[in-house]
Amino acid sequence: MQQAETLQARDELTQKAPLCRFCETPLHHTFVDLGMSPLCESYLSLEQLNQMEVFYPLHVRVCDHCFLVQLEAYVSPEHIFTEYAYFSSYADTWLKQCKAYTDQVVERFNLNGTSQVIELASNDGYLLQYFVEKNIPSLGIEPATNIAKVAIAKGIPTLNEFFGQACARKLVQQGKQADLIAANNVLAHVPDLNDFIAGIKILLKPQGVFTGEIQHLMRLMEANQFDTIYHEHFCYHTFTTLEKIFAAHGMVLFDVEELPTHGGSIRIYARHQNDSSKPISDRAIELRQCEEQAGFTTLERYTNFEEQVRETKRKLLDFLIKAKREGRAIAGYGAPGKGNTLLNYCGIRTDFLDYTVDRNPYKHGKFLPGTHIPIYPPSKIQETKPDYVLILPWNFKDEIMEQMSSIREWGGQFVVPIPEVKIYS
Repeated sequence: MQQAETLQARDELTQKAPLCRFCETPLHHTFVDLGMSPLCESYLSLEQLNQMEVFYPLHVRVCDHCFLVQLEAYVSPEHIFTEYAYFSSYADTWLKQCKAYTDQVVERFNLNGTSQVIELASNDGYLLQYFVEKNIPSLGIEPATNIAKVAIAKGIPTLNEFFGQACARKLVQQGKQADLIAANNVLAHVPDLNDFIAGIKILLKPQGVFTGEIQHLMRLMEANQFDTIYHEHFCYHTFTTLEKIFAAHGMVLFDVEELPTHGGSIRIYARHQNDSSKPISDRAIELRQCEEQAGFTTLERYTNFEEQVRETKRKLLDFLIKAKREGRAIAGYGAPGKGNTLLNYCGIRTDFLDYTVDRNPYKHGKFLPGTHIPIYPPSKIQETKPDYVLILPWNFKDEIMEQMSSIREWGGQFVVPIPEVKIYS
C-alpha cells in the first residue's frame, strides 16, 4: 500500500514538473535559482514607477536525459520581443567582429551576387549591412517591430515576424532558400527549439550552411556568468547538446570556433546530414571531447553551480556595503539585461548605485526594471564624478574603460563584478 502511494506521489510530481523543451523529459533538477525578477529589457518610464511591476521566477533547470539547461517560458516570446530595447549597433567591438565574420564566410563559402543570405533575429541590420555592402542579396527576419523598422530605414530588407517552420515554408514558396543562414545569439531566445531548427532545415539549400553564435555554457559556468541568465534566454547550450538537437532534425555540426564574445561563445557551422562536401573538423571533435572530460555529460557537473553563484553575491554586497559606509559615490555603466539580473538577484538599488549610464538614447530617462535605478547618458559621470563606476556589461569592459578613462582624472576607479569583484584603477 505504502509503495503504491509513493509511486502515485511520484507520478503526480512527474505530471507537474515542466518538460524539457527538446526531448520532453520531466525536469526535476535545479541548475540555479535566482529568485524572482522582472523581464530584464522592460525599462520603466517615470509614470510607471508608481505602478505594479510583474516579477517572474528565474529558476533554471537541467534535463537529466539530454543535459539541456533551460528556463521555463514564464512569458511568451511575443510579450518579450514585440518591442525590444536591445540594439546591436551600439557595441563597437561587436560590429568589428561582424565585419570580420562577413569577410570570412564570403571567402570560405564563395558567396556572391547570386547567393542568398538570411539572418534570423537580424536586429537593426548590424550584420547584414556588411553583406549588403558586398552586393550579396540579404534578408533579415526580426520579430521586434521597433527594431525591424530601424533596419528597414537603413536599407536592409527585413521581414517583421517570428521564425519557425511556417515562416520557412512561406519563404520557400516565394522562391527563397538560403546559401547561408546566420543566427547570432538567437538560439538562447527560442522557446520552441524543435520548430526553429526544423525551420532552418527547410530554408537551407541542399549545399547551404547555417552558422550560429551561442553563449557557451561551459564558459558561463567556468567564469561564473550567472548574470547572463534571464527570462529572454530560454536555453543555455553546450556543443554536445547542440549536436544532439541538430541531429534530431537531420543536420550535422561540422565545424565550431570558440569566441570571446559575451564572456565565451561558440560559433557553430551546420549542414544537411546528406551533404558530404563538408567533413567534420578536428575543432568539432576536440570541443566535444573537452566537454566530456569536463563532466558535461554527467548531471553532477550542473548541480554544483548554485553555491558558486551565492558566494559571488556575498562578495559583491561586501564591497558595496564597505564603500557606502566610507561615504563613496557609486555609479553604474550600462543598462544591459545581464545587469538587471545581477542587480535584482543581489538586491542592489539606489541605496548602493546612484544611477547608471548608457550610450543607447532609447534608454535615457528610463529606469531599470525592479531596482528603479535611473538611466542617464554617459556625460552624467563627468558631471557627478563618482568614486567608483560599476561596469554592468563586463564583456565590454576594456572598450568601456577606454571610453571612460577620464574618470581617472579625479581618482575614480572601475569595478567589474563578474567572475568576482575586481577593481581597476
